[in-house]
Amino acid sequence: MRAMERLGLLIGVFAFVVAAIYGPWTANTIGIEWVGVIGLILAGLLGFMIAWYLWITRKNLEVDPSDDPLGDIDEIQGDYGFFSPHSWWPLFLGASAAVCFLGLAVGWWMFIIGAFIGVPALVGWTFEYFKGEHAL
Repeated sequence: MRAMERLGLLIGVFAFVVAAIYGPWTANTIGIEWVGVIGLILAGLLGFMIAWYLWITRKNLEVDPSDDPLGDIDEIQGDYGFFSPHSWWPLFLGASAAVCFLGLAVGWWMFIIGAFIGVPALVGWTFEYFKGEHAL
């Protein structure tokens, strides 16, 4: 995890250095090309955010097995989530998100249709294991 943390720091520093070079390089009579500069700054912030998250996670673990060259995979601590292989709800949720994003480009009426599809899909996915065949 320490190597991934350093990689996040490297990405953040690299993106900020490139943003500092890219801004003046693209300056002309019209002005600076701000989309690339802002994108690089956001990429740098994302790299620093990843490094910070990994640092906090590593600090909360007693011993990180990924830092031990002789460590086994079964020594990893913590809960890594739950995968539901039979669920159809993510498909409907993804389709509703696609309709919502398309609605931002086409019109608000399509966004509302996507929201009407998305809210039941989100509720269904959240409460999938409360009742029925796969209840826990």
